[in-house]
Amino acid sequence: MVGILWMLTTMLCFITLDTIIKYALETYSLVQVTWGRFFFATIFAALICAKDLWRYAQSASPGIQLIRSLLLMTTTGLFNAGVSKLPLATATTIMFLSPILVTVLSIAILGEQVGLRRWIGIGLGFIGAVIVVQPWHSVSTTFTAGALFLLAAAFSNACYQIATRHVRHDDPLTSLLFTAAAGAIVTSALLPSHWSSPDAWGWVLFVLSGLAGCIGHLCLIRAFRAAPASVVAPFSYSSLLWATLFGFAIWNEIPDFYTTLGAAFIVTAGLYIFLRERQLAARRRAELDSVETGTA
Repeated sequence: MVGILWMLTTMLCFITLDTIIKYALETYSLVQVTWGRFFFATIFAALICAKDLWRYAQSASPGIQLIRSLLLMTTTGLFNAGVSKLPLATATTIMFLSPILVTVLSIAILGEQVGLRRWIGIGLGFIGAVIVVQPWHSVSTTFTAGALFLLAAAFSNACYQIATRHVRHDDPLTSLLFTAAAGAIVTSALLPSHWSSPDAWGWVLFVLSGLAGCIGHLCLIRAFRAAPASVVAPFSYSSLLWATLFGFAIWNEIPDFYTTLGAAFIVTAGLYIFLRERQLAARRRAELDSVETGTA
């Protein structure tokens, strides 16, 4: 129960971040808003590390950490570009494709074997994506551009998750510090040509975006420490509820029929793949225990 509560809090923090970003993009440029998110996240991450900052700043795999950080920065930029053009719930729904794309990339990059059942899950997920994007309708140019940005963000996020698998030996705070600092450095280099002097409320939005992102990642760490991934991961889909509530409260956005139907397909596919992988992991553990028992 503690792990589940941490995961629900994580999703609330991340959707709060997305909401702040979407709101800030109505006034400030994409680069400046993305900079604010990473710059202040770096400050908060450094404060959390405190006297152990130098220790956490060292990674056993700095190259992979850098690649992972650039992938997260790319994901953030693409998502920000997409959410500025689409309702928050629709953007969140498209991003649900990431876990499904991780399964696809695991075949190409990690050489994992995927059976018929998981292929069915992948197919359901892409059907859901097609329903949300609505290619058969003459949707607006703005909607199409936003959907393409978000599809690219979902793919980039899947690559980020694959890279994260290779830095598990690093402390989670090391990963948090790398991703925040890398994003801050790159966006700071781009900032001069995109700068617009913020008012007091603008600074508040930038600070809150960094805080929400930082707290969200810390809650995620807590969630996976308090309970097995098989217990807490499905609760990540609670973000769709938060996105719908925030979108309605601030922009009077209500998910249309296609977004709702597509979300049903994508969430079902994601949970189906997740449960199937959980079954396979349990089977592998049972086989390994059997071998070890026989050897003993």
